[in-house]
Amino acid sequence: MACVTFIVDSISQTGEEPVPDNIEIAELAAEHADVVIPFASIDPARGAAGVRQARRLITEFGVRGFKFHPGTQAFFPNDRMAYPLYEVIEEHGLVALFHTGQTGVGAGTRGGGGIRLKYSNPLSIDDVAADFPDMDIIMAHPSFPWQDEALSIAIHKPRVYIDLSGWSPKYFSPLLVQYASSLLRHKVLFGTDFPVITPERWIRDFENLSIKPEVRPLIMKENAARLFGLAGAPESPAR
Repeated sequence: MACVTFIVDSISQTGEEPVPDNIEIAELAAEHADVVIPFASIDPARGAAGVRQARRLITEFGVRGFKFHPGTQAFFPNDRMAYPLYEVIEEHGLVALFHTGQTGVGAGTRGGGGIRLKYSNPLSIDDVAADFPDMDIIMAHPSFPWQDEALSIAIHKPRVYIDLSGWSPKYFSPLLVQYASSLLRHKVLFGTDFPVITPERWIRDFENLSIKPEVRPLIMKENAARLFGLAGAPESPAR
């Protein structure tokens, strides 16, 4: 089993630098490069300084993608201030990973910790996919309560994927299960959001879903191996 690892940079909202930082994450991942894929996170509000940082993280530290959390960073993915970052990601053939749907961050606290869920509606990612057609995008998590929007985008935009982390499979919507086993069988990715959900629990619950046997290896490994260009990955299906 391999994993993607990252921090979330929300300096525009917290006023604090993330600890650990992107460089430390990348260096630790390099010590276990056979199983750990390093991503970085840069708050789009950093502007030109963030773009310079992104280039350095790619060229000097080998990060493979960038994590965006619209809720904690308080921006819509189609906000033009983020486009210079997307340009760098697309230029280097990397992956943009967006949190979508409800978040556990701040849940149950006073005012939800000030986090506004509207930013995590995946529909604004459709603009990003249209404006950056050569950039691979992952919509993280079943996008409750906007699952239909996420499915529509993934069907319509050939380089947009859905990962299944952050929710136990027993809570997946029937439509998500149906599409994961059919039209989106090459666009859905295993993930647990550890330590929120352990791999053991996620896999146990996934076994009870009505997923076609021939699709399970795609979701559990082959789709991600193809997306990240890992050794032994199967050939890409026609886009």
